[in-house]
Amino acid sequence: MARKRQAPFSLRLTFEQRARLEADAAGMSLAAYIHWRLFDPDQPPPRQRGKAPVKDQEAIARIIGLLGQSRIANNLNQLARQANLGTLPVTPDTEAALAEAAADIAAMRAMLVKALGLDAAP
Repeated sequence: MARKRQAPFSLRLTFEQRARLEADAAGMSLAAYIHWRLFDPDQPPPRQRGKAPVKDQEAIARIIGLLGQSRIANNLNQLARQANLGTLPVTPDTEAALAEAAADIAAMRAMLVKALGLDAAP
């Protein structure tokens, strides 16, 4: 039996109160901020939503162009199908092609991370 959701709670605020609440939330959604302040104030605040602008729009455009030209998704799908059927010939050429594709994907990921200004966590 599906559980019914609780009715939402409504609270009227003045313009100034709402502005203060939004400033205090500092990038968090208001719901997450209110939940945190009411129920977990001794815990670290929840993660903020990402609003960071793209640092390098040109790099993003280059990466999207590379992805469009690469046919990576189609090629990976064909490789997966052949591997599942047991018909994928594992030759030095196949291994080299897979290593090259993996290196290309890693390079695109690194470019995206840099262009978006994110940490380069693995």
